[in-house]
Amino acid sequence: MGEASSSGLDGVVVADTNISDVDGERGHLVIAGSPVEQLATQHGFETVAARVLAAGGHTIDPGAFRSLLGRAREVAWELIPRLGDALDAADGMEALRASLAHLRASGEDGADAVAAIGSAAVYAAAWSRKRAGQVPIAPSAQLDHAADYLRMSRGTTPSPEAVRALDAYLVTVIDHGMNASTFTARVITSTGSDLISAIVGAVGALKGPLHGGAPGPVLDMLDAIGKPAQAESWILDELAAGHRIMGMGHRIYRVRDPRAAVLETAVKALASDRLELARAVEQAAAKILRERKPDRPLAANVEFYTAVLLDGVGLPREQFSPTFAVGRVAGWSAHVIEQRRTGRLIRPGSRYVGGLTAI
Repeated sequence: MGEASSSGLDGVVVADTNISDVDGERGHLVIAGSPVEQLATQHGFETVAARVLAAGGHTIDPGAFRSLLGRAREVAWELIPRLGDALDAADGMEALRASLAHLRASGEDGADAVAAIGSAAVYAAAWSRKRAGQVPIAPSAQLDHAADYLRMSRGTTPSPEAVRALDAYLVTVIDHGMNASTFTARVITSTGSDLISAIVGAVGALKGPLHGGAPGPVLDMLDAIGKPAQAESWILDELAAGHRIMGMGHRIYRVRDPRAAVLETAVKALASDRLELARAVEQAAAKILRERKPDRPLAANVEFYTAVLLDGVGLPREQFSPTFAVGRVAGWSAHVIEQRRTGRLIRPGSRYVGGLTAI
């Protein structure tokens, strides 16, 4: 998923944070004090989510967090009959926004964070199954978060390789600096509002295509190209028609997105038949874009291999954006907790350009 933001505020520092740091020039992403490559290859989602929450100011034992998260999924499932028509929405992000809005804030950010993280997985999976004409599946508190999300989504026990790949994905997208949705969550929190309201607002921001990105269209692109040998000619035709190349370029990174490398590695274990094609397309696109736009670094971003990975673990492309939110809700929650500790209202200024008219 992308991390677009208002060009008028690009680079403006709006907060001090312990949660993550993005170095776009060097292609580095640090989350809770560690490089994303290390976290995604050595730890699962629960461990990293607990670290991120601790960085925000809510310390919790990873083992205890796993148990609490499992119970949160069960509670979320029990609430489904009270969601009205939220899960009937045509769009997965709309369904997730409406579903999470039914959660009741306790006023204790740590507890509400666990509830939101657990609920996002249950509701995203339930929406996907209902959309496919299938019956939603109850969660299992005994499973890890990634494994349970896949099981609830697909209806079958996922392979260890699929679970590890999805775990790596959820870790890579858990936080990414002061992007549009994270800033939204912090602004809402700064008014004194509750964590659930902040998360719902963040989902609304992520729903926008300028922030949410386009991993689904990356698959459409790969399908259209078909074979590695056709990559270069297809890309040239697209550029001649004035179209963007999906999955290439990023608002922040001037080099290859470090998350792309993490996800490319994770896809290898899935034996995806799209990986060879994806690599050929990336190589051709990078070469052509470098020649055509030498003044604009356009390398693969996180969306490029997100599409291949999520397809490889068996999720439909309509579920890609909600799955991004399933991972990012932990980062949003950490920012809410961190912002709460400042006790300050975020109120940016504006410049009036309308002139004066007598009445």
